[in-house]
Amino acid sequence: MLYPPRGHAAAGHEGGTELLERFARTREPALRQELAERYLPLARFAASRYASGSEPFDDLQQVASIGLLNAIDRFDPDNGSGFSSFALPTMHGELRRHFRDRSWAVRPPRTLQEHALLVARTTDDLEARRRRVPTVEEVAIAAKLSVAAVLEAREALAARQATSLTAIVAIDDGDVESDRRHGVIDGGFARAEARATVAALSAGALTRREREIVRLRFEEDLTQSEIGTAVGLSQMHVSRVLRGAMVKLRAVASSNAVAQ
Repeated sequence: MLYPPRGHAAAGHEGGTELLERFARTREPALRQELAERYLPLARFAASRYASGSEPFDDLQQVASIGLLNAIDRFDPDNGSGFSSFALPTMHGELRRHFRDRSWAVRPPRTLQEHALLVARTTDDLEARRRRVPTVEEVAIAAKLSVAAVLEAREALAARQATSLTAIVAIDDGDVESDRRHGVIDGGFARAEARATVAALSAGALTRREREIVRLRFEEDLTQSEIGTAVGLSQMHVSRVLRGAMVKLRAVASSNAVAQ
């Protein structure tokens, strides 16, 4: 079991027992405030045990302070145990609930959340003591979990944070925003629909030569000069044919829209 540094404990216990006994009898708000300030180093110590992630330390200390106030309110000086021994589990419970209820981008079942936090703390403790990354089996033994539970908990830890779609990620071809790795709408569908529409409108409105020039321009994506070479016309003549064909197509489209 881990205990707070001596400096933290000493700061809390200097005159603390008398204050706790007085508060238990009187429930005076001023005494509660004084106890909270006196034992604040204990809350900082509890918060530090959970400060390895991306959660701001000030937020963790605030959560631990809520647990400290709860411990002050519930502590019974006559039960024979020290206040630190009573308060630390209370603050740890408050911190675990904070992570379980608020810091998950995707929330797994409660038991899995608790296993994930336990595995994270156990891994950090083992790595600090042994100066290397512990194996899954070592974490399982220390946390008193099965190997399968440890593996499942590690997968759940990935749900604690979400990555922004605009975050820059590294891939083989260079750095790109995350959303660029996901599927996008294929513009080919719109182009295919447009070609089908043009073909339907052209059937009764354009001459065979006009239909061919329109097809080469909008389906084959040829330039006017390339179309002229293909059909034996000058670029200027092709331009006049295209303009006339577009006028006819707009007229047909407008009349169809009115009819509908």
